[in-house]
Amino acid sequence: MCFPRSEFRLGQRDVYLGSIAGVPFYIGGEQYEYWKHTQLTIDVVPGRGSGFSVESPEGVRFLTRSRLFSDEESAALEAQGPPPRGEQAVG
Repeated sequence: MCFPRSEFRLGQRDVYLGSIAGVPFYIGGEQYEYWKHTQLTIDVVPGRGSGFSVESPEGVRFLTRSRLFSDEESAALEAQGPPPRGEQAVG
């Protein structure tokens, strides 16, 4: 689900993964624990998504693809330490 930034309250467990087109992208803490071994690629494709996600009225939907990190990628990420959690300043 994608929400307008002003309509979603972040918790301290939410994990900041980066930004997409200058907009911060987060994943819930429990979801992160499940997916942390994968690279997630977020695409916007034609079609109608389910639910009340922000993109629904635009005639597009988000599509998430994933692949497992290689051993080298996993080691490099682990060396960086844990990802930031909670609200992040994005500029």
